[in-house]
Amino acid sequence: MKRRNIIILSILAALILVIGGFAAKLYYHFSVSNFVSHDGETHSYHVYPDMTADSLMAEMLGDYEMTSELAWCLHCHYLKYEQPKPGYYRFAAEVGNRELIRRLQLGEETPMRLSFTQSIRTPEQLAGLMGRKLLLDSAEVVQRMKDKEYMAHFGLTPETAVCLFIPNTYEVYWTMSADQLFARMYKEYQRFWNEDRLAKAKQLGLTPAEVATLASIVASETNKKDEHPIIASLYMNRLRKGIALQACPTVIFAVGDFSLRRVLKRHLRIESPYNTYTHRGLPPGPIRLARPDVIDAVLNAPKTDYLYMCANPDFSGTHVFSSTYAKHSAVARQYQRELNHRKVK
Repeated sequence: MKRRNIIILSILAALILVIGGFAAKLYYHFSVSNFVSHDGETHSYHVYPDMTADSLMAEMLGDYEMTSELAWCLHCHYLKYEQPKPGYYRFAAEVGNRELIRRLQLGEETPMRLSFTQSIRTPEQLAGLMGRKLLLDSAEVVQRMKDKEYMAHFGLTPETAVCLFIPNTYEVYWTMSADQLFARMYKEYQRFWNEDRLAKAKQLGLTPAEVATLASIVASETNKKDEHPIIASLYMNRLRKGIALQACPTVIFAVGDFSLRRVLKRHLRIESPYNTYTHRGLPPGPIRLARPDVIDAVLNAPKTDYLYMCANPDFSGTHVFSSTYAKHSAVARQYQRELNHRKVK
């Protein structure tokens, strides 16, 4: 009897081990790592609205090995997975069936980075960037930016709409709508324009949009960071005295040819509210996006008596600043001679 019990217990133990091993194998195939990256790296996918589960899987199998097709099929049936939700997804080097299906069914996207740089000049360029990086329609973004009532919700106008997009890198979702993106950027805009910056703008007698507009001109004048505060001071002096800014970058913006290397007299006569040779004060809005450091250079501009500046005749990329027109004219003539000598047109 005792021997019989031992045999039964041994059989039961063996069955438990077999069943446990089988269960562990099932768990591994169903949940743990049914998809293993060929190169050991993570991989990302853009799932478009018309993409099917089969087409996504075909793309994934170019990067991953499926260790058990049966486990995948059973899991899809059990979880009723038929269609992935649109989105941008990045998966680990090893991913299980359950995690993969859950994310695709719920649309649990991976955040992606969207960067706005100072090189962007127009709403169309800005919208084009969004259209290339996100699922949204760039034409819809332009439409929003040119809608007076819509931009009024953010305290801006169609001319100052680009102020909403402060150059930086932001985490966004690929499927964000235009409205969701604008709302997100408005939060960033409010965060940037804190009490300290608002107080400094008020002290200058400018609105945040006007500060950004002046910063866009300063940024267009030079890449030399140490000159930004001085140029800002110069333009503030001209604004206070009611002198036309006469900023060549605004003329280039009005002309619309950003490849211009030399502004000629015929360019200065172009009729545009952005031509600060023929219109006093600031233009209606920024002529490009301005980085936060340039905006801060305007807000913290030093007190100077400069009213004029000219590109340095030595072509070093710096400027010569003057407080009198006589000195400025002498430098300008020297610079023009150098332009002619170098045959710059």
